[in-house]
Amino acid sequence: MSIIYGYMRVSSIDQNEDRQLIELRKFGVADENIYMDKMSGKDFNRPGYQKLRRKCRPGDLLVVKSLDRLGRNYNDIIAEWGFLTKKKQVDILILDMPLLDTRRDRDLIGTLISDIVLQLLSYVAQVERENIRQRQAEGIAAAKSRGVRFGRPPLQVPPQFPDYYRLWKMKKFKPADAMQHLGLTASQFYWMKRNYENSLMHSSMEPESPEAEP
Repeated sequence: MSIIYGYMRVSSIDQNEDRQLIELRKFGVADENIYMDKMSGKDFNRPGYQKLRRKCRPGDLLVVKSLDRLGRNYNDIIAEWGFLTKKKQVDILILDMPLLDTRRDRDLIGTLISDIVLQLLSYVAQVERENIRQRQAEGIAAAKSRGVRFGRPPLQVPPQFPDYYRLWKMKKFKPADAMQHLGLTASQFYWMKRNYENSLMHSSMEPESPEAEP
């Protein structure tokens, strides 16, 4: 007996998939047959989708709310659609686009129309993904031009670090004691140690200024 499967995808863990779940349930997909990923649609290397792909058998139906939930890469969508419908003989229904229903119009004209719509929507999905990336890049560039910093703030070296460094080198302190007094982790302490030693080495290599002649 054929099985109706559903697939959902959101791009990040903080996005809500409820709207997709409601539509799949409304169509009649059982919860145990719904697979989901919380990750980008740039390719099909997604654990939930790959598990669903292995489950599908000839005659099964895969229901997805919209094509961009399936993927956002033009070539990958076309290739995956062909693999499912031709090699695995699985039907696909895109709820937001009734023309993308491989159960209907199986004649040549119907297949041609479906292929055209699929290629058009796949292209639109990829363009939208590229536009999102472009807007993100432009937003980051604009923020940087305003002085907004991204990533971790630079690590501040405690002003008393040189004193503790000298005491440590004189074996007055164990490394763990110095770290505790300075409030540093081991990686932070040794990073500062390395940079401090480099600065000492560079300063010792600088030529002395010539003394002024009397």
